[in-house]
Amino acid sequence: MSIDIVVVLAYFVFLIAIGWMFRTFTSSTSDYFRGGGKMLWWMVGATAFMTQFSAWTFTGAAGKAFSDGFAIVILFLANAFGYFMNYIYFAPKFRQLRVVTAIEAIKKRFGRTSEQFFTWLGMPDSLISAGVWLNGLAIFVAAVFNIPMETTIIFTGVVLVIMAVTGGSWAVVASDFMQMLVIMAVTITCAIAAYFHGGGLTNIIGNFHGDFVMGSNLNYVSIFLLWIVFIFVKQFGVMNNSINAYRYLCAKDSDNARKAAGLACILMIVGPLIWFLPPWYVNAFMPDFAEAYSSVGGADAAYLAFVQNVMPAGMVGLLMSAMFAATMSSMDSGLNRNAGIFIRNFYSPIVRKEAASEKELIVASKAATIFMGIVIISIGLFINSLRHLSLFDIVLNIGALIGFPMLIPVLLGMWIRNTPDWAGWGTLVVGGVVSYVFGIALTADDIQNWFGLDQALTGREWADLKVGLSLAAHVVFTGGFFVASTMFFKGRSPEREAEVTELFRDWNTPVHANTEEQHNLDTKQRSMLGNLISVAGFGIISMAMIPNDISGRALFVLCGTIVLVAGILLVQAARKPNKNIPAEATTE
Repeated sequence: MSIDIVVVLAYFVFLIAIGWMFRTFTSSTSDYFRGGGKMLWWMVGATAFMTQFSAWTFTGAAGKAFSDGFAIVILFLANAFGYFMNYIYFAPKFRQLRVVTAIEAIKKRFGRTSEQFFTWLGMPDSLISAGVWLNGLAIFVAAVFNIPMETTIIFTGVVLVIMAVTGGSWAVVASDFMQMLVIMAVTITCAIAAYFHGGGLTNIIGNFHGDFVMGSNLNYVSIFLLWIVFIFVKQFGVMNNSINAYRYLCAKDSDNARKAAGLACILMIVGPLIWFLPPWYVNAFMPDFAEAYSSVGGADAAYLAFVQNVMPAGMVGLLMSAMFAATMSSMDSGLNRNAGIFIRNFYSPIVRKEAASEKELIVASKAATIFMGIVIISIGLFINSLRHLSLFDIVLNIGALIGFPMLIPVLLGMWIRNTPDWAGWGTLVVGGVVSYVFGIALTADDIQNWFGLDQALTGREWADLKVGLSLAAHVVFTGGFFVASTMFFKGRSPEREAEVTELFRDWNTPVHANTEEQHNLDTKQRSMLGNLISVAGFGIISMAMIPNDISGRALFVLCGTIVLVAGILLVQAARKPNKNIPAEATTE
């Protein structure tokens, strides 16, 4: 058995341990789906960050970095912009909604019909995205261990479902924080290796094959600029609506939600410069590597090629361990969140008529999580049959054509109050039509004929333009429809007006949770995670014993030390008494 497989198996033990240790934290559906709204900012910030991070970052995104240089960083800077707006305003507001699932807020804002529309139309987006992420992980696993991708997708999906079912959101969020540390530690060591092997950043850029700033296959700079503008628009919408900002519902109070957003913003600014240095190195000094990796995606295997050819023995296993955990955080949007929406917004109010006990709902929640896992695995297998498509393009088009229309009524609905309830579901219908026209019916030939372009659009240009045009159309037509619905507002029933009033009152009322009970739970979070992370740090440091040259051994010591220091700091923080605990607090 290779050392890489041993490392991965050891990491599986940690995943199982996290799920088992946090199982006692779950006694209700609120605990299972959002940690009861009692989590500390550094846990919530890590999980918010990891929501936008998966194995795809090291496959599809790394392939884009290999081909087009700095261009991919723009997408992650757009994520950072979205998190910054979370920090400035939105994150505390989302926590103050005081709901278990985001769809419960939609029910208060737009009524029962829109609740069901969002419940059933929102699932395909997150399920497909989770399937894409699972497929991206399978590319790595299959290449490293020479296992068929179909087998990898099934096995990986089953392992991740077991972890999610065992510990619920507590296990998922705790693993997000641990995996964030491991991934940052691993990628920092890889970036350092790339920097020194490549003779510095300037030398790597100087030897880059193609245009490092804007990339290759680009005839019209204006299309690239349009793509940048609408990627920022898209990520602002993605990050600043209650559906996709559900992670902040886990925070223990408004202040912790804001700090969590700040942490995610900082990580998203620093991260890309670390993550994509290895693919840039591969482009500069291993430009023909793709032929040897054609069976696992060609350019999408750029990061894997770097680790296998440059890093010391054992580092591939450590990277793979991080990839398994990263995919867990991404799949959570298709597992726990969808299961929560199904149970809280359909099963309980529609099927059981609010008559189910918490014990019954917990059992139903776990069954729903297993079912969602089966669906995601099936989608991952289907995507694997579409190998001619770039993972990068798949992810962006899913977000533009399926996800973005859902965000418009949720975002605008918290600013424009006097709209009829049908504005919620009606906007989704209009958005579906717009997605079809601009995402499916419209072709590159149409654009070339309409504008009389002298040069044909390249594949990259059409992919970028398609995303930009779809987003622009949604802003103008889908958003315009929602705004126009105000002209048909005739007031609400007393019951509905009470719900809307309660929603906006909660939106503007801070949550405080500094009680003795919460302090004890804070201490438990720090202690349990601190001890687990410290063990992981020592384990990584011990990998310096693997036969490598002195520089290879030093990289393992550096990587393990980063993780170990974080664990020790958490253990020390758990031992500090809280000297100022108020008598009361406003939670939920």
